[in-house]
Amino acid sequence: MTPRRFRQVDVFASAPYRGNPVAVVIDGDGVGDAEMAAFSRWTNLSETTFVLPPRDPRADYRLRIFSGARELPFAGHPTLGSAHAWLEAGGAPHDAGRVVQECEAGLIEIRRTDARLAFAAPPLVREGPVAPDLSERIVRGLGVDPRQVRAMQWVDNGPGWIGVLLDSAQRVLELRIDRAALHGLAVGVIGAHPQHGPADYEVRAFFTGDDVFEDPVTGSLNASLAQWLTGSGIAPPRYRVRQGTAIGRAGIVRVERDGDRIWVGGTCITCIEGVVHL
Repeated sequence: MTPRRFRQVDVFASAPYRGNPVAVVIDGDGVGDAEMAAFSRWTNLSETTFVLPPRDPRADYRLRIFSGARELPFAGHPTLGSAHAWLEAGGAPHDAGRVVQECEAGLIEIRRTDARLAFAAPPLVREGPVAPDLSERIVRGLGVDPRQVRAMQWVDNGPGWIGVLLDSAQRVLELRIDRAALHGLAVGVIGAHPQHGPADYEVRAFFTGDDVFEDPVTGSLNASLAQWLTGSGIAPPRYRVRQGTAIGRAGIVRVERDGDRIWVGGTCITCIEGVVHL
């Protein structure tokens, strides 16, 4: 086994250990697919990434993202956490003001502003209305009154997201999930805070399979919700999201629409640094 530089980075963190962690193997070249998947399972985090030399000359590095045994084409918080780890370990981008990441979803641009990083949201692969029977199932699964749902739409940029806009942030925090009703779905729920609240919106993200898993802070979901809500005029072009509150986290996501581009960013903090043998 070979010693490889390693970081565990807290992403969208308002303070250390309050965001969403990602494990980053900085020297990922030479690690096989099976070893990547096995190490990802062992870390027991939602995602583990491996930084590799780029294949595309326009990219600064290539990233492979694993969620257990499954490889993902793109994910938001692993993208920011990996860029942070790569820069911290001495990575030098072609352009000092941005990092270009190559991954299965293509080239992802990451903007460096002050102490934060922000990625450019990838395009949606599916959008539009949700079929009535599925909509009814989601409303039942969230345990809300249909009158509390302001809008619902497919906002899939890879993971299969369906976005649900509720009538308030408090309603989002009070959700009690029906596991059977949401089985097999990826549902993101958003509601507005009152003026001068802790953020502009509250978000919760549910991945459902054999169990219901709530993600602490979700870059891909916030990117797709922003494309929907700012594009339709429901949300302003710049806003702050709080996520993870219901499960003891305190993630903060900053969203900005700049023309046709959506930037999703936040603070990254390295919490573990060392060497892993792979």
